[in-house]
Amino acid sequence: MTIHWCGTGLSAIPGLRRLIDTGQDVTVWNRTIAKAEEAVGDIAKDIRAFDIDALGAVLAKDDVVVSMLPGDWHVPLAELCIAKGANFVSSSYIAPEMKALDAAARKAGVACVNEVGLDPGIDHLMAHALIADYKASAAYDVANTISFKSYCGGVPKHANPFRYKFSWSPLGVLKALRSPSRSIRDHAPLDVARPWDAISSYVAPLPTPESFEVYPNRDSIPFMEDYRFDPDWTVKEFVRGTLRLNGWAEAWGDVFREIETLSGPEGDARLKDMSDQFWAENAYDEGEPDRVILCVGLKAEKDGQEVWHKTYAMDAWGDDRGTAMARLVSIPVSLAVEAVLNRQIATGVHAAPSDPALFTPWLAEIDKLAQHLQVVDHLA
Repeated sequence: MTIHWCGTGLSAIPGLRRLIDTGQDVTVWNRTIAKAEEAVGDIAKDIRAFDIDALGAVLAKDDVVVSMLPGDWHVPLAELCIAKGANFVSSSYIAPEMKALDAAARKAGVACVNEVGLDPGIDHLMAHALIADYKASAAYDVANTISFKSYCGGVPKHANPFRYKFSWSPLGVLKALRSPSRSIRDHAPLDVARPWDAISSYVAPLPTPESFEVYPNRDSIPFMEDYRFDPDWTVKEFVRGTLRLNGWAEAWGDVFREIETLSGPEGDARLKDMSDQFWAENAYDEGEPDRVILCVGLKAEKDGQEVWHKTYAMDAWGDDRGTAMARLVSIPVSLAVEAVLNRQIATGVHAAPSDPALFTPWLAEIDKLAQHLQVVDHLA
């Protein structure tokens, strides 16, 4: 069985190197061979120019295709895998087009695993662990009121005036700012047209508590079902969101105002120009440490009193192993590849595993990647 790892961008390298280092049979595919050779040429034995037809010509049953390419490639590669009886792994969100492949994947005996990076990915593992812990606790009562918060952000370890730095093309960040979000606040859906309309403050329970600006991201509500929330639970708050350094909203005020005015092809062209400018002005310098904060918390209340409240709090930063972002995105991807090869993940289209037999050892591996990872019991 061969692992076909497609894409050697900055966020892909640690997981790719881990699989090669552990002796897996890995073929590396990248649009530019020279860039792949620069990244893993010292250990990779087989590097090829990415072409979906060329990949299809060599893809065999039970192989695994890893897509660390732009999102447009995920569905075509998953479709190729289904046709060939191979498996598929990506770190990206499950698009509706990917979800629609579930029946075909099951029929073909193929696992299509997505959302196994940082966010989405590690956050899912933490959510599953917390919910399993709560359901097994003496405090569990279906009548309790539940609040769930999950905030993740990559920020510069050493703050700059822009209050942000880019690990890769800023275009994705800018496009996300044009996206609406949906979450639950005070027992009711909260629909937000733009992130800056719902910025609030969050105190992360790190060893030294630290406040950040946060805002809801995408549509949080479907994840209640993904996280095995009981339909009978009373949910006061449910939000998956993005975390930024304090001062970010003020520093980005002009960006927000301009994005509001952009539309159509001209707007897309302007976004590309802004992306190029931000990359020139606010990309990480060589060796400059990034930082990733991820906090996932679950709280249960009864008659207005907290009866159970725990939060996973993770803090990681770039070191001699490379960037925190690259480690935390790509190492979980490599864990998913190993689980697929070991037939630990069922056929069909899936997100990060909810099975304790997988998320427990995966979280133990994540602990090695972060400088701080702790489950905070707020009632202890």
